[in-house]
Amino acid sequence: MDAPRYIALLAEACEIAGQAEEALTLFDDALQTVEQTGERWLAAELNRHKGQLLRRQGHAEAAEKLYRKALRIAEQQEAKLWELRAAVSLARLRRDQGRRAEARDLLAPVYGWFTQGFDTPDLKDAKALLGKL
Repeated sequence: MDAPRYIALLAEACEIAGQAEEALTLFDDALQTVEQTGERWLAAELNRHKGQLLRRQGHAEAAEKLYRKALRIAEQQEAKLWELRAAVSLARLRRDQGRRAEARDLLAPVYGWFTQGFDTPDLKDAKALLGKL
């Protein structure tokens, strides 16, 4: 049941080891497993991670599509942490493309939903990014 999570961890290890193509293949495998099993709780985060890898390889357009998909999935699942992470990733991309207002407009409402946990790394990261936008 946790196969997608373990495959994703292996993909992250491959990326750290400089094996980006193997990491992409593993993220695809994890996403395929999610579709086959219907075990979708990690789908948003898998899409976001794959997007990050593609972005680091210079594929901003493909990364943006995956970030948007991750955001949609997280919203549908009402998975606020995954939604925040996807929004931060997409906001960073937009910031780097000179689309700061869009980035802020995307991230601010997601960040604003939270009422506690502001000392967690994810919310600290989102707040810092908002401060730069």
